[in-house]
Amino acid sequence: MDALPPLAAEDHVCASCDLAYTSLDVATAVAGIRSVPDAVTSRVTALPEPALRRRPEPAVWSVLEYAAHVRDVYATFLIRLHRARTEDRPTLDPMFGDLRAQRLRYNDLPLDAVLRELALAAAGFCDEVGDTADDEWGRPVRRLPGEDRTALWLVRHAMHEGVHHVRDIERVAELVTGR
Repeated sequence: MDALPPLAAEDHVCASCDLAYTSLDVATAVAGIRSVPDAVTSRVTALPEPALRRRPEPAVWSVLEYAAHVRDVYATFLIRLHRARTEDRPTLDPMFGDLRAQRLRYNDLPLDAVLRELALAAAGFCDEVGDTADDEWGRPVRRLPGEDRTALWLVRHAMHEGVHHVRDIERVAELVTGR
């Protein structure tokens, strides 16, 4: 729960997956977002209960904590995109993912509820994307001074977050099960 990490830039290119934000259009991002709930579900439902909640290291989230975080990414980004569309240059609250995981006791949540809520949050976010007019994609938001981003960035970044956290879930599942 230290200082906030900087946001990826509008023209971010991910070093681990080579995704370039500027090459990602809205339709492709939405398709990626819509695939995340099924991808998470397919990776977690076969795991034994203790493996869902086991952290491979104290500073690395469990599979369940990652799934709950992805749910919160889409719920948070729904609100962020709505604010980008309806407010003039809103300042966005940070997600504080580690604080949420701890204080909201992600590791104590029922898996089926988290998976249902993840699917609903992703669908709700995609609904908000669908309500965004062409002339709204350049609307600015800010998290911290110097972190000015656009509504389009919110969609690109939300897709990228989901895809990366599916990989995180796979990696943690392998670590805690040995397979």
